[in-house]
Amino acid sequence: MPHTLFISDLHLSTDQPLSMAAFERFIATTAPAAEALYILGDLFDYWAGDDDLHDPFHQRVIGALRGLSATRVYLMHGNRDLLMGEALAQACGAELLADPVLIDLYGTPTLLSHGDTLCTDDIEYQLFRKQVHSTDFKKEFLSRPLTERRAYIEQLRIRSDTEKQRKSSAIMDVNDDAVANLLRLYRYPRLIHGHTHRPKRHEHRVDGHLCERWVLGDWHLHGSALRVDAGGTRWEILPD
Repeated sequence: MPHTLFISDLHLSTDQPLSMAAFERFIATTAPAAEALYILGDLFDYWAGDDDLHDPFHQRVIGALRGLSATRVYLMHGNRDLLMGEALAQACGAELLADPVLIDLYGTPTLLSHGDTLCTDDIEYQLFRKQVHSTDFKKEFLSRPLTERRAYIEQLRIRSDTEKQRKSSAIMDVNDDAVANLLRLYRYPRLIHGHTHRPKRHEHRVDGHLCERWVLGDWHLHGSALRVDAGGTRWEILPD
């Protein structure tokens, strides 16, 4: 049956060889059967800019996605790889998506997002997100030498990991009101997102409408994918 696959939060890097191995197996064995593959953010653990395309590790990722000639590939920015640009997308044979984006998925309106904008209880993170997503910040940051950008992002990554240790689990999850507002804005679709690393199906009743919310899993320990076809939605079992 024709179907579409959704993944997110792979955080691919040279420091995570198991995640990369799982990704390459997924691309070789599971993804080619899908009509489309949506990567909803954080494909990379970080992305310093499209002038980093020729890094050998990045070429491995690009080559894998480029090999999906019969599967349409879509990329969405995450909080770790928000600097992905058109040059990377073209190299991967992919299309960059806005966040959020509403699609018709086998007759069901489906809203796609990375999901970090829904974590509104984490005020500190939202302030930081607003800063780094600004056009002026990105323009100034990308004007710096690549080595300087890499070092800066590595410092941010270490700081982020440290800050997560002191934040409560609840504050880093989505806010129900933020979810309801987003569903209301887009006329009560199904919602698929990542970011929180808490794979699960949720139900939200908004203004009398029952809406599904599917949260994608991360790839820290093993691969995780969501399969959607005309018959419904389910988790895809990936090869070890």
